[in-house]
Amino acid sequence: MSEKGAFDTNVLTLTRFVLEEGRKAHGTGELTNLLNSICTAVKAISTAVRKAGIANLYGIAGSTNVTGDQVKKLDVLSNDMVINMIKSSFTSCVLVSEENERAIVVEADKRGKYIVCFDPLDGSSNIDCLVSIGTIFAIYKKVGLKVKCYFQPECCLE
Repeated sequence: MSEKGAFDTNVLTLTRFVLEEGRKAHGTGELTNLLNSICTAVKAISTAVRKAGIANLYGIAGSTNVTGDQVKKLDVLSNDMVINMIKSSFTSCVLVSEENERAIVVEADKRGKYIVCFDPLDGSSNIDCLVSIGTIFAIYKKVGLKVKCYFQPECCLE
């Protein structure tokens, strides 16, 4: 807290941190844009989770995901939010979601150089118990000219 008042007016947010670090790196800004898109999707998911009772988003959507878990309504919504935010950032070429059986190859006119793997709403099966939930993601840089080569060792994480 500063001496000027009861509230700190120079707050370091995640978005601000990502922008400042991206500027220090003197890069293209593509990774910064991707991280901020993911951050925006996570904020939207947080809002949906908080309003889930009012918006009738609790319950099962009626299918199972790749790992055999029953898909919840919030899983579907969260997955769509992450996919749409990342695609609209023009920074990725392949998206791999726990909720989808196959990888999503981004349309050629929206492609970037990153591959994003994610679980949009980890812990959703326990959401009724008020346990911790979150979004898990990994970012890889595309190697070579082939988009289909998206499985790389963890040492390639960006």
